[in-house]
Amino acid sequence: MENLPVEVIGNILSHLGAARDVMVASAVCRKWRDACKRHLRLLSFNSDDFPRDMTTRQLEIVITQTIFQTMALQCLSIHIDNTHEFSAAPVIAWLMYTRETLRSLSYNVRTLPNVNILEKCGRQKLEVLDLDHNTITGVEPSYQRFTCLKSLSLRHVSISALDLSLLVAACPKIELLALDVLEIVTSDSQSTMELTSHTLKSLFAKSVGVDKIILDADNLEVLHLNALNLDLFELIGKGTLKHLKIDDVSVTHLDIGDSTDHLEVVDVSNFTIVWPKFYSMISRASNLRMLRFWGVVFDDEDEIVDSETIAVSFPLLQHLSLSYELRDGLLHYSLQGSSPLENVSVLELGWTVISEHFGPWVFGMIERCPNLKKLVIHGVLSEAKTREERQMLASFTSFIVCLMRKYMHVDVQFEYE
Repeated sequence: MENLPVEVIGNILSHLGAARDVMVASAVCRKWRDACKRHLRLLSFNSDDFPRDMTTRQLEIVITQTIFQTMALQCLSIHIDNTHEFSAAPVIAWLMYTRETLRSLSYNVRTLPNVNILEKCGRQKLEVLDLDHNTITGVEPSYQRFTCLKSLSLRHVSISALDLSLLVAACPKIELLALDVLEIVTSDSQSTMELTSHTLKSLFAKSVGVDKIILDADNLEVLHLNALNLDLFELIGKGTLKHLKIDDVSVTHLDIGDSTDHLEVVDVSNFTIVWPKFYSMISRASNLRMLRFWGVVFDDEDEIVDSETIAVSFPLLQHLSLSYELRDGLLHYSLQGSSPLENVSVLELGWTVISEHFGPWVFGMIERCPNLKKLVIHGVLSEAKTREERQMLASFTSFIVCLMRKYMHVDVQFEYE
């Protein structure tokens, strides 16, 4: 070890990550202390890594001393639980000391008074900013400009719709935006969030307290909406979307644009779907590789996703996952036609309430997949079952055994809740 260059030792210490471990390792000898000072790139402080009886003041001192012993930090993560409330002065000192070299900041610290992170980190070389449990007010894009920022994550953050719009506009190179449980401060009964970015490639939005979201993003490739209750979601773009995921969302009007030619993944779960309208949005996605409709409810009880439409519209489909209620009289309609799902190699089928239609549906879907390699059956098993449900499950089990004998080349798996 004594022959290792200090640059290599600094790289080793950077991979330790946790500040507590770095502090112990840097105490080995003078050479390791010098490596920590001049070549340490990453530090992570988490209150769970320190003794529970450590006071807030002691934590402040430890963090300050450790940061001030470095000269080239590029990644800094500070996550302190809400039992500690730090003074603003040392936190500002950490940010000011590291601002010239810092590339990534992950920050969750409760301070009194609140520290304006944007003010301290703006106009620097920061590329990744992750804020948790913070309040953002009065964004000034002319001053708080993040010319190098590519990734912005806001979790449990309070911010107005206008400030969020200004913040995104102040990041001319942003590619990834994650909004996770945002409190949108507004004085209106209806709130609209309008975001514009011509570099944004990925948006994750979960539990954002607005009624309308309008996103103008020419180069968006990934869109993930989760746990939202919206009147409107509108995407204005140039047809670059490749990955669409919608989970536990209620939206009156959904518009992802006309150009969906580049879609490769559509993943929809726990969602009430108007099938004709939704199909018209994705029908041009001839490059679709994965399609998942899981736990969806159809707005019209006579609607269903038929395998013929899927086979004809998405000829390159490789992974198909379907789980919804099979109503009486609709099984034949769902299996009508003869077009094969030629490229589907993975098929996932599920039920929430098992019915007599599930077995024939599974058989019909397998027959449409001549190159199937893997079948996954998902089901929900309640503790209390009626005699009829037990018989139905036993019948389905026997049916699957026969199926496995016929399609011995298919890997059949079961996942029950």
